[in-house]
Amino acid sequence: MVKLASLFAAAAMVAALTSPASAQTVYQGPGTYQTYGNQTYGPGGATQQTYGNQIYTQGQNGQAGPSYQTYGNQTYGSNGSTFSTYGNTTYGNNGTTTQTYGNQTYINGPNGEHRVCSTYGAQTYCN
Repeated sequence: MVKLASLFAAAAMVAALTSPASAQTVYQGPGTYQTYGNQTYGPGGATQQTYGNQIYTQGQNGQAGPSYQTYGNQTYGSNGSTFSTYGNTTYGNNGTTTQTYGNQTYINGPNGEHRVCSTYGAQTYCN
């Protein structure tokens, strides 16, 4: 998988955040993520903030990443990405699929990448 910063720009967690697309926005890189309220902090200084149906991201380099808006089961990114959620599965227009079962999130990227994230309280660990 490519670096988290580039995936912030290319794609869009589920238990701790309200948006169906947040699995794609946050947990695309390996490492530990911490969620406190509407803020998620990732490796290298990457962050995500959620306000209602709005998600704002920031990459590792401190530059603003794409923002997202959710309406029902559809999420639209400022970078042209779209996500559709049906039950526990979210499909991205870039070929990304995310499935959630309990505290486990399985992310399949468009180029055959696979990532598993496990959430325990405010901490999420991704391989």
